[in-house]
Amino acid sequence: MSAFERYLTVWVFLCIVVGIALGHLMPGVFHAIGSAEIAKVNIPVAILIWLMVIPMLIKIDFRALKQVGNHWRGIGVTLFINWAVKPFSMALLGWLFIGWLFRPLLPETQIDSYIAGLIILAAAPCTAMVFVWSNLTKGEPHFTLSQVALNDAIMIVAFAPIVGLLLGLSAITVPWDTLTISVALYILIPVCIAQLLRRRLTPDGTTEALDKVLGTLQPLSLVALLATLVLLFGFQGEQIISQPTIIALLAVPILIQVYFNSGLAYILNRLAGEQHCVAGPSALIGASNFFELAVAAAISLFGFQSGAALATVVGVLIEVPVMLSVVWIVNRTKGWYESAPSVSRNSTSGERV
Repeated sequence: MSAFERYLTVWVFLCIVVGIALGHLMPGVFHAIGSAEIAKVNIPVAILIWLMVIPMLIKIDFRALKQVGNHWRGIGVTLFINWAVKPFSMALLGWLFIGWLFRPLLPETQIDSYIAGLIILAAAPCTAMVFVWSNLTKGEPHFTLSQVALNDAIMIVAFAPIVGLLLGLSAITVPWDTLTISVALYILIPVCIAQLLRRRLTPDGTTEALDKVLGTLQPLSLVALLATLVLLFGFQGEQIISQPTIIALLAVPILIQVYFNSGLAYILNRLAGEQHCVAGPSALIGASNFFELAVAAAISLFGFQSGAALATVVGVLIEVPVMLSVVWIVNRTKGWYESAPSVSRNSTSGERV
């Protein structure tokens, strides 16, 4: 992991401090940035999100989709967790903790918005960071690449309907026009641009030129992420100062969701007889989130000062430590995992892994 990735939680805490301070000292600047919108899309944030997302999507080779059948059990488990369990389990946890148990401790006007942010966060499966987590568990790289490529393809058509359905069930008015624009702006267009760039940079199948461009773009991506967080906390400063426990309370359903979904994916892969080198990445893909997309969608739908935007940022805050804990669990339980008869049979049957 790079130094930035390893200490992401530290950088987010620094962004909280810097953002709150700047928001207090220069409120006029932040209001000017917040009002720079076209068709409900904030232009400065759109630029920052593109700088974050496109370098990550360039790493994805959609030609890897032809390898999906090589590990069909792991693919099936991960798709089930990502699209049939994760968004709905987060909605349930949001209603339980934010809408009921923690309700007296949170600002009443933001309850629905917090739940919306949690739903948006859970509906976006992780992209780039999954490669880091997979590597740390000695995961099967072809499975990881094909799974991420498949998730990105599905996200183009499934993100808006799932978010709209769950927001509707939460009795939150769904701004369908803004949601549709968000999907096109932050998923469809960046995916197309990233794949065109990738093909142009790898005409002969080698990645030397691609690696050089990514080396240039990656720092810009990280700076864009930090700048977006500073803007968010600049707008959220008063709310956080008045109720500093908000972040901790929002973290509770996110933490439960991560451990529940990763554990469920891990166990289902074991029951299905999938190899550990596939089950590890499957569990991690099933638990982590594409928080850059979630932040962008929350800002577009509900605005900088919304509880939804803050809820998605809490996902960024806890991403690294909680996912590293899942990596540790996956690695420490490898012996137990491979003791399952179905796993043992498949590991000695000559099946390609």
